[in-house]
Amino acid sequence: MEFEHVKIMKDKIRNNVEKVIIGKSDIIDLLLTSMISGGHVLLEDVPGTGKTVLAKTIARSVGVDFKRIQFTPDLLPSDLTGINYFNQKQGEFVFRQGPIFTNILLGDEINRATPRTQSSLLECMEEKQITVDGTTYKLTEPFFVIATENPVENQGTFPLPEAQLDRFLMKVSMGYPSMQEGKEIFKRFMLDNPLDKLEAVCTMEELLLARAECQKIHVNDDVQEYMLNIIEETRKHDSISLGVSPRGSLALLKSCQVYAAIMGRNYVTPEDVKYIVPHVLGHRIILRDNLRIRGVKSVDILKEMLDKVVVPTENWN
Repeated sequence: MEFEHVKIMKDKIRNNVEKVIIGKSDIIDLLLTSMISGGHVLLEDVPGTGKTVLAKTIARSVGVDFKRIQFTPDLLPSDLTGINYFNQKQGEFVFRQGPIFTNILLGDEINRATPRTQSSLLECMEEKQITVDGTTYKLTEPFFVIATENPVENQGTFPLPEAQLDRFLMKVSMGYPSMQEGKEIFKRFMLDNPLDKLEAVCTMEELLLARAECQKIHVNDDVQEYMLNIIEETRKHDSISLGVSPRGSLALLKSCQVYAAIMGRNYVTPEDVKYIVPHVLGHRIILRDNLRIRGVKSVDILKEMLDKVVVPTENWN
């Protein structure tokens, strides 16, 4: 079966990443789902939980170009996109590409950059192109952005606006390791850094082939209706002031197709939808002010909704 190539590729990459990262198999699967889907990921968690290491490890596991940008308040849009400069030898203006011209881009601490700089990512993340001084440059596929941010820091940070958050296919949190995982981390990193020895196990061509295969994953009409019922519920729920847009509904569909494929199936089940919903829709809804003041999280509201929306029961194969 065609889709079996996707699971084999996922297993190779995950096994390679787990040579460095311990106890985050589910997080790795979510990042691979986003990468194969053609979307982007926002990793949000407290400092030191391995966000940057995970992003670097996935990038090294795939044989594509990788660049990293450290976002700071003084970072300019041209520092990302590139600039036109006058070349005296050629006697004309020449475009110098910025770090956005890559396959996998790690944007470290993205919320430290000003809104003006953050906005320079909007076009490239959605349309896979960059416009500089009226000239549009196409980015090479695959183009995958992994951005990190620390939710506990307020000084010197600029919260991502809704339009920027909507560009991310998923928002994922790493979480702290368990006691046993902490011991394994000590053993693995005591003498050297395993990331230094990591080699690629997947090519660009394999990744693009997997993306094309995932588009053929079957989604039953009842499962599609189940997704749309969840989407519609976000738009009329009393606790939500802004529901999920059509872009969000398409993101849910594509993510479920890829997740089914990396799990070894050529069809999507309601369980796939339930698992993916909090990661794809959680950052796309805005709760009412009174709930946000009380510390209620959007993921909690989504889980409450999932318990109420009727789940179809059929043979999805």
